[in-house]
Amino acid sequence: MGVNDNTMKFNIETDKAKKVHDILSAVYESLEEKGYNPISQMVGYLISDDPTYITSHKNARSRINHVERDEIIEVLLRSYLNL
Repeated sequence: MGVNDNTMKFNIETDKAKKVHDILSAVYESLEEKGYNPISQMVGYLISDDPTYITSHKNARSRINHVERDEIIEVLLRSYLNL
């Protein structure tokens, strides 16, 4: 009887925040490596939805497209407000 009777629990908000954090960190690094101001470029992307603000270096543009902009903004606001 090696079966665990405990119910597995996961938090969708925590998982989403981790995914967004990982993607934004990778995009930041790619933009920085290419000599861009990462914050300005990501703000431009979030405001305009224009993917050309994000470099294709290290698949950064493709990676950021794996998450919706509204999800990114939600995670950023929750983090900023410590919610």
